[in-house]
Amino acid sequence: MRVLLFAATAVVGAGIGVAAAVRSTHGSGAPAAGAPYAGWAAGARPAPAFRLRDQSGRALTTAGLRGRVTIVSFIDPVCRNLCPLEAKELTGVVTDLGSAAPAVVAVSVNPPADTASAFRQDARVWKLPRSWRWGLGPERTLAHVWRDYAIGVQVQRKTIAGVTVRDVVHTEAAYVIDARGDERALFVWPYRAADVEKVVRSVS
Repeated sequence: MRVLLFAATAVVGAGIGVAAAVRSTHGSGAPAAGAPYAGWAAGARPAPAFRLRDQSGRALTTAGLRGRVTIVSFIDPVCRNLCPLEAKELTGVVTDLGSAAPAVVAVSVNPPADTASAFRQDARVWKLPRSWRWGLGPERTLAHVWRDYAIGVQVQRKTIAGVTVRDVVHTEAAYVIDARGDERALFVWPYRAADVEKVVRSVS
């Protein structure tokens, strides 16, 4: 986990932390253009279980998501850097696929920022689909999810003109999980909606 945190910090959340973890078992070559960083056959890699709640207070579990393809991503609700760009691509997946769209779960990487006002602002500014669900919980619970999905998260504090600013640096990645609950692909930012859609269609 320390390696993931260091890597995520060094690249300011660009996704290398999770990439390094996957590379150890899937080779060191770069993926082809438009391809996911890693992919797995059905039944080869069950998605780690989690038990969270969403922004409406409803239970959000891996078991409850079975029966539908799901994208699990990791996003800071108050980020104004890469997270909005990732959210835009994921929203594009939902819009483009229509009735065949996957469920999208954005596990928070910044628990102190998990507020109703932040979620409302994101829904409006990022133009999130109504089906978008945030994965929320106590920091200890979320930290287990981050670890299980090889997501590096680190809080940096900077003092600017006497004001302390809290910044969350994290791995930007999204997993495609099939209806049986198996991980089928990993996308590390940057990625495009069209490429994610190809995988979603292939595992549906």
